[in-house]
Amino acid sequence: MPGVGDVLISRRSLLRNGAAGLGALLVSGALPGCARPRPTDPFTVGVASGEPSASGVVLWTRLAPNPLAEDGFGGMGPGPVEVEWELAVDESFRRVHRRGTETAVRESAHSVHVELEGLAPGREYFYRFRTGSYQSPVGRTRTAPGPGAHAGTLTMCVASCAQYEHGYFTAYRHLAQEHPDLVLHLGDYRYEHAAQDYVAPDGNVRDHAGPETVTLGNYRQRYAQYKTDPDLQAAHAAAPWLAVWDDHELDNNWADEIPEMPQPDFLARRAAAFQAFHENMPLRRISATRGIDLQLYRRVDWGNLASFFLLDTRQYRSDQPCGGRFGSDCPGRTDPSRSITGGEQESWLLDGLRSSSARWNLLGQQVFFTQLDVRPGAGRGFNPDAWDGYVGSRERLVAALRDSRARNSVILTGDMHRHCAAEVKERFDDPASATIAAELVSTSITSEGDGSETEPTTAAILADNPHIRFHHNRRGYLRAAIQDREIRADFRVVPYVSRPGAPVETRASFVIENGQPALHRS
Repeated sequence: MPGVGDVLISRRSLLRNGAAGLGALLVSGALPGCARPRPTDPFTVGVASGEPSASGVVLWTRLAPNPLAEDGFGGMGPGPVEVEWELAVDESFRRVHRRGTETAVRESAHSVHVELEGLAPGREYFYRFRTGSYQSPVGRTRTAPGPGAHAGTLTMCVASCAQYEHGYFTAYRHLAQEHPDLVLHLGDYRYEHAAQDYVAPDGNVRDHAGPETVTLGNYRQRYAQYKTDPDLQAAHAAAPWLAVWDDHELDNNWADEIPEMPQPDFLARRAAAFQAFHENMPLRRISATRGIDLQLYRRVDWGNLASFFLLDTRQYRSDQPCGGRFGSDCPGRTDPSRSITGGEQESWLLDGLRSSSARWNLLGQQVFFTQLDVRPGAGRGFNPDAWDGYVGSRERLVAALRDSRARNSVILTGDMHRHCAAEVKERFDDPASATIAAELVSTSITSEGDGSETEPTTAAILADNPHIRFHHNRRGYLRAAIQDREIRADFRVVPYVSRPGAPVETRASFVIENGQPALHRS
């Protein structure tokens, strides 16, 4: 039966609503007096779902018959468009469970967010959209198990850092073919640079459309370009996503209201980037922008198996210490008053860990948590943009992980453009100190191009950082099977991204056992 506010779709209503909507699908900018152009397929950027709970999920699409339109409106006219949606329990839609209509409006770039509630827990669903005579691709989604329910196995894929110019999104295609229950995207979903401003070591294989993203129209156009990629569309359609941002959703290495380089209109740029992020991700209304702010940190539970604590390490952080210089070491790193999360988010996280009863507590966040001395041999150097630049924040979180009732904490990270597995030590400068948690870092989808099997400094850096158990410089994603007794993490890699069609393989696997935070090579 349809839920409250749902609209049953008959063929008559479809034709009536479709006729009304087609007029608004006209490509904007038609010359006065010219014949009205024929409407074209508005579902060029695919579909997505996200934010699964035990009773609901968010369904997403955006209407964009001309996705690369420079004004960012995707070729849409100024009027609202009625978009019908269906949710079924089978892929052929013979058993439609819910139907309804949403109005796509120009103010949100004709994006559609359907926030469903009242669904069955732990259930697979299929969904699609329709307007006029056009029907979207079909997406697959699912709800989380109910509170306290035994969840069995959760198969999750983790991805980050997809620079469109640096390679083809083949890893996203392979990720989709894993048929995961959940996708966790840890940031740098898209990049802000103008074409050829950020060049991979072996050169760029395709170009960004438009200038560096600064205005709302720029950001909307760039999201649309990324979302026209069929491999990214496949990854979105395969499973619900939980997404957080890193820096390139706005600008490189930004920190709260401080840009990396002086920008007089940075706060306006920040507001535009945040609005475009919400428009183009399957997020709930609670995450909508409010001025220059967007509430992104949140907790998502998966039965009694896992609690996901999704962090925002950009919007509230103190400015990077040491002038932001990579490989530096300065007293500002250890100043306890400086924070990478901000005080309110830190309190929320520590309170959540103290009250968690989940078997596994998974912290999805952006930058490398574990200490990493990047200067081989004598002397020390760190990345001040990572948690090494905010040692006080890290020490407080490590103490909370050690002392709270939270079981089996695992930190999931992006940003590095490398696969990495590390053990979080109580004191990083004492290799004999207790292991408190594990950190699993997913490499980039494409950023920095093909990568390599080895790097000249890897052996020396690992020798100085014995808590890092694995480090590999290829592109790919992380696949994790989460069960009561263990997490098995597989580091999936493709040998190249400079041309399409690369195969995928597992380069290394680690097991984390229930009650034992140490990493075991499998």
